[in-house]
Order: sequence, then structure tokens, then C-alpha cells
Amino acid sequence: MSTAVSLTQMGLYLLYIFLPIFVIYIIYTTITKAFEYLGFSSAEALIIVLVSSIFGFFEIHVFGFNLSNIYLFTYGRWVVSINTGGAVIPILLSTYLVFRKKLSMAKVFMGVAVVSMITFFVTSPDPARGIVSRFPFWLLPVVSASLISTILFWRDFQRAAPFAYVSGTLGVLIGADFLHLIELLNMDVIREVHAVIGGANVFDMVFLTGILAVILDGILMYSQRKKMERRRNLADK
Repeated sequence: MSTAVSLTQMGLYLLYIFLPIFVIYIIYTTITKAFEYLGFSSAEALIIVLVSSIFGFFEIHVFGFNLSNIYLFTYGRWVVSINTGGAVIPILLSTYLVFRKKLSMAKVFMGVAVVSMITFFVTSPDPARGIVSRFPFWLLPVVSASLISTILFWRDFQRAAPFAYVSGTLGVLIGADFLHLIELLNMDVIREVHAVIGGANVFDMVFLTGILAVILDGILMYSQRKKMERRRNLADK
């Protein structure tokens, strides 16, 4: 009897240890695959995810300068900064993809504007938690970014995923963080409060929306991608 109990306890301990590791592995594998779908190599995708995680989860200081949460300005008792892993890197990647994939600026502005508007209405400022959105409403920017990319790039699927990432990332950044920022800063707080844009790093809405939009776009564009691959194979023959 005691042996059976001890084996059960051991099994539970192993479950508690390995289940979180397995979940983290699945999350990072999914994120890495999404970056590969954007056109990055496996090594580049791994570097992006690792750098985003390192700058997001750890406070990195160089000569007294915080590289993880970059200070922007102070407003009353509010100290506003931007997280490198959760916002700066996604912004840089979006800028890179716009020029690398030669995305139409008119389409980019259209996609970002639509996602920004939707994001604004599904998010709200909270002095204790920052800019928040309830489930399942925070998925609406993801769905809208993917649908717009599918409609605009149905015949050019290679640009669809980058467009979904750019419109999703920048749209959420503008609609949630920038448009609600003044409203958040005007809220009364009794002590100094740090407002960090992209503060949840790789689990922030800015970061996740871009990744999830790419994954959903891949599902929506699957048939079109396979059709184009078959045409290429026939042309090669």
C-alpha cells in the first residue's frame, strides 16, 4: 500500500516538474515556427525568441541603463517605459518586414488602422494592471489582422503572413498602448507606478497578436499555398 502511494506521489512530482517544461516547449516551438513562416531561418527564429525572452524576463543593465525596460518619460506619479522583448523587438521586426517583403504602405496603413480601432474598443486602462483586455475579446485583433491579410493577399500568400504580423503588432501597439495611454496616466495613484509598454514580454498582447495572426493566417491560406506549390511542381516538370 505504502509503495503504491509513494509511486503515485512520485508520479505527481514528475508531472508538476515536466508539465510546465512541456507547455513552455510547445509555446516556444509554435512561436519559432511562426517566425520561420515569416521567412526567417530556424537559427534566426530561435535567436529572435531567445533574445525576446532574455530581455523580457530579466532586468539587463549596462552602465546603469536598463536595456530591458527602456525609460521614456515621467508623468506625475507614472513612470512610462517600453519593454525590449515585448514591444521594441516586435516593432523592429515589423519595420524590417515592411521593407524586406516590399509591402504596400497603403495596405499597411489600412491594416494597422483597422486593427488599432478594434483593439481600442476591446481594451481598457487599469491602474493596477495597465492596459487590459478580457478573453475572448483580445482575440478580435488577431482574427481581424489575419482576415485582412487573407483578403488583401489571397493571390500573393508569401506576403500575407508578414502583413498579418505587421498589422497585428502595430495595430495592437497603437490601439491599446498609445491610444489609451493618456487615459491611463490621468488615473489617480497614491504612489509611483511603472507603466511598461509590452511589459508582459513574449506573453504581452503586442507580441502574441502578431504571432497568433501569423498562425491563423497560415491556416486560412493553407489551401491557397498548397495550390501554388502544386502549380510550381507542375511547372518544374
